[in-house]
Amino acid sequence: GMAVTYLAPLALLFSGDRVALGSGLAAWLLMTLAYLPALRFYGQSLAWGPTLPLVACFYLAATLDSAVRFWMGHGGEWKGRAQATRTG
Repeated sequence: GMAVTYLAPLALLFSGDRVALGSGLAAWLLMTLAYLPALRFYGQSLAWGPTLPLVACFYLAATLDSAVRFWMGHGGEWKGRAQATRTG
C-alpha cells in the first residue's frame, strides 16, 4: 500500500502520457502539502516537503526489516540491547 501511495505518483512522471504525468504531479503536490503541517510542527524546513516519497521508502524499508528480524526470532535491538525475542 505504501509503494502505491508514495511511489506510484513518481512512476507516473516517467510514463510518457500527459494525463498520467498530470496525475502524478497532482498527487505529488497534494502529498507534499499534506506533509507540511508535520514539518512545521517539528520545526523542519518546508523544503523537505517534496522528499516525502523518499522518506516513505526509508520507513517502508525499516518496517520490512523489522518484520523480517521478528520472524527470524531476533526481536528489536537498540544500542546493543535486544528486546524480548519470539518464542515457540
